[in-house]
Amino acid sequence: MSGELVAIVMFVGAFALVFGIRYLSNKEKMAMIERGIDPGAQKSTPKPFLSLKFGLLMMGLGLGLIIALFTTRAVFSANMTNAEEGQAVAVYFGSVFIFGGLGLIVSYLIEKKWLDQQP
Repeated sequence: MSGELVAIVMFVGAFALVFGIRYLSNKEKMAMIERGIDPGAQKSTPKPFLSLKFGLLMMGLGLGLIIALFTTRAVFSANMTNAEEGQAVAVYFGSVFIFGGLGLIVSYLIEKKWLDQQP
């Protein structure tokens, strides 16, 4: 009974989400037409550093996982208790977020340095 209810709620929720997005998108385009703006003429600004940002983020996340692995193996023994397992999970999450954040900071510094050099 509970599994069937979950499936129905998920289906209805997904349908409502898609319907809502399409409805609001159509409403936005109609408002643009009323104001005399061509909705198809919008151009997205180029993002030249997007791949650099994601690359450095992924490198930071990977480095964080490796550092967390070495840290947990060095600090905790092979037979961990439940409390030590919780601490190991905290080391993993902390390392991933710290090194991922450092990757984004490095990306920002590279972008800022490049933009400052442009005339």
